[in-house]
Amino acid sequence: MAAFLSSLLASSVLLSNAVNAQNFDGNGRSDDAFSYVQPLNTTILTEYGSSPAVYPSPNITGVGGWEAALQKAKAFVAQLTTEEKADMVTGQAGPCVGNIVAIPRLNFSGLCLQDGPLAIRVADFASVFAAGVSTGASWDKALMYERGLAMGQEFKGKGAHVVLGPVSGPLGRSAYAGRNWEGFSSDPYLSGIAMEQTITGHQAAGVQACAKHWVGNEQETQRNPTYVNMTNEKTFNAVSANIDDRTMHELYMWPFANAVKAKAAAFMCSYQRINGSEISYGCQNSKSQNGLLKTELGFQGYVMSDWGATHTGVAAIEAGLDMNMPGGMGPYGLQFGVPSYFGGNITIGVNNGSLAVSRVDDMVIRIMTPYFWLNQDQNYPSIDPSGADLNTFSPRSTWTRNFTLSGERSRDVRSNHAELIRRHGAAGAVLLKNVNGSLPLKAPTNIAVFGNDAGEPTQSSVLNQVDYEYGTLSSGGGSGTGQFSYLVTPLQALQSRAQQDGGLVHYWLNNTLIANGDISTLLIPRSQPDVCIVMLKTWAEEAADRAHLSVDWDGNDVVESVASYCTNTVVVTHSSGVNTLPWSDHPNITAILAAHYPGQENGNSLADLLYGDVNPSGHLPYTIAMNGTDYNAPPTTAINTTGFNDWQSWFDEKLEIDYRYFDAHNITVRYEFGFGLSYTTFNIANLSISALASNITSYPEAQPVQPGGNPALWDSIYAASVSVTNSGKVTGAAVPQLYVGLPSSAPAGTPVRQLRGFEKVYLAPGETQTATFELMRRDLSYWDIISQQWVIPEGKFTIYVGFSSRDLVVQDTVTVVG
Repeated sequence: MAAFLSSLLASSVLLSNAVNAQNFDGNGRSDDAFSYVQPLNTTILTEYGSSPAVYPSPNITGVGGWEAALQKAKAFVAQLTTEEKADMVTGQAGPCVGNIVAIPRLNFSGLCLQDGPLAIRVADFASVFAAGVSTGASWDKALMYERGLAMGQEFKGKGAHVVLGPVSGPLGRSAYAGRNWEGFSSDPYLSGIAMEQTITGHQAAGVQACAKHWVGNEQETQRNPTYVNMTNEKTFNAVSANIDDRTMHELYMWPFANAVKAKAAAFMCSYQRINGSEISYGCQNSKSQNGLLKTELGFQGYVMSDWGATHTGVAAIEAGLDMNMPGGMGPYGLQFGVPSYFGGNITIGVNNGSLAVSRVDDMVIRIMTPYFWLNQDQNYPSIDPSGADLNTFSPRSTWTRNFTLSGERSRDVRSNHAELIRRHGAAGAVLLKNVNGSLPLKAPTNIAVFGNDAGEPTQSSVLNQVDYEYGTLSSGGGSGTGQFSYLVTPLQALQSRAQQDGGLVHYWLNNTLIANGDISTLLIPRSQPDVCIVMLKTWAEEAADRAHLSVDWDGNDVVESVASYCTNTVVVTHSSGVNTLPWSDHPNITAILAAHYPGQENGNSLADLLYGDVNPSGHLPYTIAMNGTDYNAPPTTAINTTGFNDWQSWFDEKLEIDYRYFDAHNITVRYEFGFGLSYTTFNIANLSISALASNITSYPEAQPVQPGGNPALWDSIYAASVSVTNSGKVTGAAVPQLYVGLPSSAPAGTPVRQLRGFEKVYLAPGETQTATFELMRRDLSYWDIISQQWVIPEGKFTIYVGFSSRDLVVQDTVTVVG
């Protein structure tokens, strides 16, 4: 075994130390992304899809507020043996989804890493919060923080040190991507604000946030290699996300820059390859990890692998990977008979001189600095023993190291979060249509409910199923899901409200309606109901992309059947994201509510909206096109060749995703990005723009990098304000949105306009408030691939403020002379 490990390590060393010149074809594809070593400060990208090597991996400096914690981390690491250092960077099978073993002699109790972005997936008596897509649809910064804080409190209460979230990769390049619902929006600005607020909330509770998946993780299909007959031999490499330099910065890196600025403790690197080469997996791509993340953005924390995303040892370490997960033994750690690439390999490498001990020290210091910064060494809760029994990922039979579990079992960490989740679920729903005041409901007594989404799931708390035909959807599937301690269904909530009004509710499943055909024969009494509510859903999950953008389980046929009979048909969707809604203009469909994935209070959140206890205030965090074929960036789902590296996904659309694409080509959409109705009406007026800085230069002042990059990029240089008035009769919340159009001097391919500000303003009838937006240097810049800097173009900027990307009420211009 030792000889095998030595040969494995040696091959990694040869790979990482290769110094052959790097070759690029005309499109910037790299033949070997690790073969040309350049100094950090001279790395220049070709225009499209290159991934030059960047070495060495920068050491943590503690800049930005971690200086004191850094000294504690260094003192801790100075006491470790080489074997203990290897343990600190290598996961083990254990009670949590990810585990770093304890070092009792140093009073270090280990690290517990738990999924995920909306709940503690492996836990009992914990809450299931609204999903990322619902949170993004709220357009509410305070809500984003509140949710992050409450989640962090629950994770800490269960003894988890690290939340494996939030998510901004996938960003949402493709409407079909299977994990879009885990993230917040297809817009990088909105996603960035949500990332920053969520991370700040998590870490205010004392748990570490892990921003994921860095970077270019925009599809599930072929995210991992294809292996031969459960051996370690690969038939196909994973798909490569090939992204040009400007697009990388302006779209896919953008929200992660907010995460670094928020001092996220950890980043999780992604499964897929980046920019073409055979070996450029996300977790061993030195340009993305050493260059973009640790150097350009000044990231001070540690980079962990996605589970099973490590494909080499020393090469990945030198490329910037700090922690291998899940490591050790287990379903991925001992994948196809291959031991962890870290673990014992690190000990061997340090002992034979092929791996610098200084690099290993930096890995451990990066891991321990946020641990001390968040005071996780002081009276931190123990791991709830019940989690170990619920953990099917690494059950006790797979443990090879000792984990001592103590403390209260099955502790209830839910606190008063049900009320919060109920509010959040309602806030993340978007009212798309409301004809003649169909909503809110006015105490109807004869309610007909149709659809598989209305009732109880068939498997109680378990969401990860082969399918999800029956039962309401509150979350998607995979590692980002949650385990419900209870779930309020729409049917339960509607029955409760109808009972209060002396009414009744009739209910039918999709297949009953489809088989019967004639809805009128089903209704008892056979009279026109006061309202027909159709509950539709769309399932999405990790490891699979969506096959279509329609609703599931014959949902369109159900809607058409009901609307053909019922003149007051209200349609509700619980969906992972985009649904094309071909029946939206049907005259009998009086209201449409996109309720997304609202969490455990699903039915109560919905009833609050339908009955008007809560005024809808959500806005779309993506665009709903007329047809699925209107979207321009589908996942790469097939190849016609048999080459090992032929799974290539070229991001040829560059900056044109979602509304940027539809606006650039003037394409009609069904509901635009940022759209959302209310039970009241709002006005925007009096746009005022003022400079906050003088002598604004095109290039930012050169300053030492802080978390988030050059601090000058985060300086506010303009302020815009508008007055917002509730002109209706109901208290509600408006979301004024600010978009910026860059001058004509900006490079070709610059979007027509881009979101650069939003606020949620709560107003009583007749009330007026001022909404103010501060525009930072980064907001008014583009990424210049030649100078490798953010540049403010000279000329006239157009500032728009409105209620959506196409409902732009007021506008003005400012001129910048660099």
